[in-house]
Amino acid sequence: SPNGGVHGCPRWHQQREEPRRPPRAAPMWWRMTGRGPRLGLRWLGTTAQQHAEELKRRNMRIATYASALVLFVFGASYASVPLYKVFCAMTGFGGTTRRADESKLDSIQPVEDGRIIRISFASTVHDAMPWKFKPTQRDLRVVPGETALAFYTVRNNSDKPVTGVATYNVYPPKAGVYFNKIQCFCFEEQRLEAREEIDMPVFFFIDPEILQDPAMDNTSNIVLSYTFFKTADSDADE
Repeated sequence: SPNGGVHGCPRWHQQREEPRRPPRAAPMWWRMTGRGPRLGLRWLGTTAQQHAEELKRRNMRIATYASALVLFVFGASYASVPLYKVFCAMTGFGGTTRRADESKLDSIQPVEDGRIIRISFASTVHDAMPWKFKPTQRDLRVVPGETALAFYTVRNNSDKPVTGVATYNVYPPKAGVYFNKIQCFCFEEQRLEAREEIDMPVFFFIDPEILQDPAMDNTSNIVLSYTFFKTADSDADE
């Protein structure tokens, strides 16, 4: 047409149709719930709250377990030395050693050209124990089947009599079954008068069977360690 319109209509009367945009994807929370934004927000809030409550319960469980462990260790240091002895004997915990009977002691002989094993000695005392406790010698060198005698020196530094009892462990733990004690002061109450000092013996040998165990081929050093605890009888005397 003269005016450039369509079907006789002026150009400015023509209405343009805007191109339609593709529909926007629904938000994730809408798609997850399928029931609208209000319910989606409510779902997200509930999940966050549940997560916070679960985290709180988990932290409470961890705190409870930690407190129980502290109480167990604290109580064990005073009251459960006999229980510790039974536990070690049943499980081998701490490298439980063996008690040599007289029949085996009579027949034991040092292994000729046997591997030399270094036995190191260590000692500690509980914080509540007013004793000075140390090995008289740092180490001994023995061959399997050879009997050896070591000493520990203990002194009561307090002005009162004190009774104590010692626990022990062997490192590496797998060596405990080959460490045979003939005489030992562990798990027996030791009472020292004020300022008294004594030497306590440990008579032992390493079982020759250690040389037949492939797991012990690389073991050339064994550590015997004792820890002294103050007994409840000492507290009663005070």
